[in-house]
Amino acid sequence: MRAVRFVALGDSLTEGVGDPVGDGWRGWAALLAGGLAADVASVEFTNLAVSGAQTRDVLERQTPAGLALRPDLVAVVIGVNDTLRATFDIHAVAARLDQVCAAFTGQGATVLTACLPDPGAMLRLPAALARPLARRQRAVNEVVHALSDRYGAVHLHASDGEWLTDRALWSADRLHPGERGHRQLAVRFHALLAQAGMATGMPPSAEPEFPAPTRSASLLWLATAGTAWVVRRCRDLLPQLIHLAADEMRHRARGTSARLDLRATAAVSAALAALPTAGQSQRAPDDAEAQRRRTVTNLTGVPGTACAAADRSAVRTTAITG
Repeated sequence: MRAVRFVALGDSLTEGVGDPVGDGWRGWAALLAGGLAADVASVEFTNLAVSGAQTRDVLERQTPAGLALRPDLVAVVIGVNDTLRATFDIHAVAARLDQVCAAFTGQGATVLTACLPDPGAMLRLPAALARPLARRQRAVNEVVHALSDRYGAVHLHASDGEWLTDRALWSADRLHPGERGHRQLAVRFHALLAQAGMATGMPPSAEPEFPAPTRSASLLWLATAGTAWVVRRCRDLLPQLIHLAADEMRHRARGTSARLDLRATAAVSAALAALPTAGQSQRAPDDAEAQRRRTVTNLTGVPGTACAAADRSAVRTTAITG
């Protein structure tokens, strides 16, 4: 029987940060891989995701490696890091993601996508700082939704819902799920794939395998790796974020905040309108797998509607054994 080839692209969310196993990370994609086929040994899983990756990294570094593996299924969950950079450009994000989806569906692969929560809300930033980030993440989510429709992706609505406020599902940094959170993502993706006839194995367990980190361990992480992350982001993002916050406050004082939302909506529309046509994007129009209708759900299991995760020397290729 032919092996099921599953490739995961993305950033720290898909790399598995927040779900430690041994000396590395496991994460939702690895958990999902174990349920793609009844014979788990027949699943070939390769995780190309790298912490800190942006859409440019997925397009230029991860996609060529992924295409060489000719996957049946490819996860493309990315975009939050783009919103946290001073270089954020929704036109570039849309163009890159379109190229990635076109390349894989052109090979006959099915794409997995997800819309994600905005980092400002997760970090509980002050409103003037959180709103610009929220606006950016909504723009990315709208692009992901449009491309999911265009390429027949299996799409998970993960940008809101009760799971975001359940502290037990999140790691100490509040940006990455803990083991429970990663399991929730894997369970919901598996349900979508099973509904589409693309996952025939047992679904991942929602119950954690390991005890949650102690409070002291969480505080230690925040004082070491967490602090280093904040310092890196502040060097890049903070000057522009202060500028965006000042602009936000000026508009609120004038009662013209709606203009910022309208501007963002117009930018998304322009970015999508600038994309090449389906044929120019090398989409495979006659491929039944690439044309599969997108399915949407949220993390509470209720079907939802459109909603308004540096190079490393080696990748992980795993024959799933349990």
